[in-house]
Amino acid sequence: MLVFEDIPARTFIQGLGKTLGRPRAILCVSAHWEAAQPTASTAPRPETIHDFYGFPDELYRLRYAAPGAPELARRATGLIEAAGGRCAVDGARGLDHGAWNPLMLMYPEADIPVAQLSILSSLEPAPHVALGRALAPLRDEGILILCSGGAVHNLRQFGIDRERPAEWAIAFDEWLADRIAAGDEAGLVNYRTTQPDGRMAHPRAEHFMPLFVALGAGGGAGRALHRSFAHGSLSMAAYAWD
Repeated sequence: MLVFEDIPARTFIQGLGKTLGRPRAILCVSAHWEAAQPTASTAPRPETIHDFYGFPDELYRLRYAAPGAPELARRATGLIEAAGGRCAVDGARGLDHGAWNPLMLMYPEADIPVAQLSILSSLEPAPHVALGRALAPLRDEGILILCSGGAVHNLRQFGIDRERPAEWAIAFDEWLADRIAAGDEAGLVNYRTTQPDGRMAHPRAEHFMPLFVALGAGGGAGRALHRSFAHGSLSMAAYAWD
């Protein structure tokens, strides 16, 4: 419901496109597409996927009709394979809400080509860092690598911590900001053991994996663009590597 909500994160994302400028194309790594190996979408006209249920009808009527970026998808595939990895392609995959939800706010004209890249179903941080490193050359080619997930994402606590962030959520969010600013790749990759609230913040890690792709692609220290919580303990923090 981000596109409809009156929350700080929505205001931030609405202005993010102007802050970043207009990229030649966008490669979106979304928490909502998992595959056994990296998979790139080559659809020339990706459909808007409504991969959720139980929400108001107005949400299902939304469409983000951006053109696909099959050439970018093939370029990403080539970079991954050149780095010694394997990458599949999917010619039918559309844009899930991890992609179109922020993009609808960032670039509402929907006129920038977009390709998606899956995360790995193993949900292990280190391979995602390696994936990001392989994709790093795209940053010098006018490509925005947009990694969409959640800094703290525990829906099991949704009905418990709805009024304000819980102490464990605040502690993890603070730790994450500190480690990103320090460029502490080892600490971040080993978050399950280096941060006591890591498993509480991400009981299932799919929403955390896109951050590791960004970490690998950016290299070194990142900086906070925005930090806020929504619906209690969901952290909407956003980071960039320049």
